[in-house]
Amino acid sequence: MIQIEGEHDLFGDGSVVCLPTYGHTPGHQSLVVRLASGDVVLAADACYFCRSLRERRLPQRVYDRDAMHTSLAELARREAAGARILFGHDGEFWKTVPQAPAAIT
Repeated sequence: MIQIEGEHDLFGDGSVVCLPTYGHTPGHQSLVVRLASGDVVLAADACYFCRSLRERRLPQRVYDRDAMHTSLAELARREAAGARILFGHDGEFWKTVPQAPAAIT
């Protein structure tokens, strides 16, 4: 086990990077996966729903509201730069995403 502070490139090649998205929990991490088509951010519980990002609507219970707002701002910055965000629990959003065994390209 290693402890990291900030972003961490898992393989040293930029293909999968841990992104700190604190707020939901103290050490929450999302993953940035670099595909040929661009970055995909697996946001998990850092951003439950599309509206969480669009409207900055936080869940009722979070560990640190300020940290979660900071994380949402970073996710929005990455999205504006072209990254696709995969939201943790948004059923409507997931209807638009290819499901296994289909690849996300």
